[in-house]
Amino acid sequence: RMEVHLDTESHQFEGKQTLFYTNHSPDTLRKVFYHLYFNAFQPGSMMDIRSQNLPDPDSRVGGKISALEAEEMGYLKVNKLLQDGQETSIIHDETILEVRLATPMVPGDVATLEMTFTGQVPVQIRRSGRDNAEGIAYSMGQWYPKMCAYDEQGWHANPYVAREFYGVWGNYDVKISLNAKYIVAATGTLQNPDDIGFGYSDREVFHKPKNDLTWHFKARNVHDFMWAADPDYKHESVEVAGGTRLHFFYQPSKRNQDAWAALPTVMSKAWPMIEDSYGDYPYDSYSFIQGGDAGMEYPMATLITGERSVGSLIGVAIHEVMHAWFHTLLANNESLYSWMDEGFSTFATSTIMNQLRKDKSIPGEYTPSPFVDLYNGYRNLIKSGREEPLSTHADHFMTNYGYGVASYTKGAVFLKQLEYIVGNETFNKSMLNYYYKWRFRHPNPNDLIRIFEKESDLELDWYREYFVNSIKVIEYGIDAIRAENQTSIVTISKLGTMPMPIDVEVSYKDGSTSMHTIPLKIMRGAKQSDLGRDVQVEPDWPWTNPSYELVIKKSIDKIESVRIDPSLRLADFDLSNNMVEPDDN
Repeated sequence: RMEVHLDTESHQFEGKQTLFYTNHSPDTLRKVFYHLYFNAFQPGSMMDIRSQNLPDPDSRVGGKISALEAEEMGYLKVNKLLQDGQETSIIHDETILEVRLATPMVPGDVATLEMTFTGQVPVQIRRSGRDNAEGIAYSMGQWYPKMCAYDEQGWHANPYVAREFYGVWGNYDVKISLNAKYIVAATGTLQNPDDIGFGYSDREVFHKPKNDLTWHFKARNVHDFMWAADPDYKHESVEVAGGTRLHFFYQPSKRNQDAWAALPTVMSKAWPMIEDSYGDYPYDSYSFIQGGDAGMEYPMATLITGERSVGSLIGVAIHEVMHAWFHTLLANNESLYSWMDEGFSTFATSTIMNQLRKDKSIPGEYTPSPFVDLYNGYRNLIKSGREEPLSTHADHFMTNYGYGVASYTKGAVFLKQLEYIVGNETFNKSMLNYYYKWRFRHPNPNDLIRIFEKESDLELDWYREYFVNSIKVIEYGIDAIRAENQTSIVTISKLGTMPMPIDVEVSYKDGSTSMHTIPLKIMRGAKQSDLGRDVQVEPDWPWTNPSYELVIKKSIDKIESVRIDPSLRLADFDLSNNMVEPDDN
């Protein structure tokens, strides 16, 4: 439970928080930790120093924190914290609060942790803050003392240096008081709409502009709470199939009027597509809120910059709403596995946007291969020499470029290539199984892989080990085709350092084709169908063998061409050696 009052003149706020904390672990807890994110926006903070020492700092941050004046900085301070009425010992360590409990919590214990806190909203630099570049007054993400996560790996009290987040499930009951001229959008459902008006209720409510107004929101089973406020917000809403109400908050302008006018209709069409592919959305609302510094996901809502073209606004809205599934509901540890959230959201965005283009719901041309640019982005990362394993902690990548392409691009390629390995029908079933088994449970990479293993009846641990924990490269090529009696022998070489099953399509001069899949021996099986067609399963390829001979049971004079992976889902580094014609020999 939180009650907070924001002074819109000083941009400072005071709050009370009562947290009912259950120790679900098998361990006795003698201390707990909270995040104090706003303390990052002070000169000399870890976030400031980190930004100034990266070879390619985020342009939104750069050296801006170091130049903040006292009234522009952010801060968050806990004044007092009681455990069941007893005073605790607290230590502020920049963006982390360490709390030594008055009484240790044994497994199953429930403690009431009561605190008072004060803060100042920084000028908008990264994700959260006031007065963003588009004139939105308040973008309030990461604004309150937030309990750190404790799981099988212990405490995750990571200092904030601008990367990712990991939260604890909870039920939020939040009251926000501020000047009555501001319209508030937030995580959760407004409890007092008839007292508020502003589009939350059909009732017209008059508020004296010099008075304060209290907004009361509740959200169940979420791991964070965000809000935003601006006096010029226009608030619209629409109910989509299934009963979820979508809210839209934006400042109308000549530059964005068409884009925001189109968004409710497009999202109404996209919503059932998303639920069919990725599972039912269990909350009653979701809000698209103009604010922040680009696009940032939070439970039941997103902050997105709004001065965009129609295509750009729809693209960022689809990407951020996909986080409602991966960031909000599955909620893996983003700091450790950012690719499981950012990459999977990128994957889903490409798929849903392409489907909307096919239905003529949005501008642009449908393509049967919407992932080509993502695969090329991954290849460019390899060429750059700045690739680091996906298993690298998000805060510890050596470059922003390396982090961005790994998390967003290679993470999307991970999923699309997994579809290639198990077949698209099995893939689609596995994605839904993954969602329904692991939502609200913080899955890790092994949990994901085990879902796919059970659905496909294949061993896939090797794929996780190679593609997530290493930067080994996939590279295969066709060496030659030769005649042997009435058959044709295709010699394929493994030129890279990562093994993969290989799909080979043979095109014949009579216009027919045959699809062959060469499984790895360590898979202990193979896909039987893919993309609506049966595949011929060939003998296994031991990963230790540098070459393989594929036997085609037709004479060479009947073959037009032989090609590796016509679907372009194999992340093969060099595509120039993936197709040959018999005349090329």
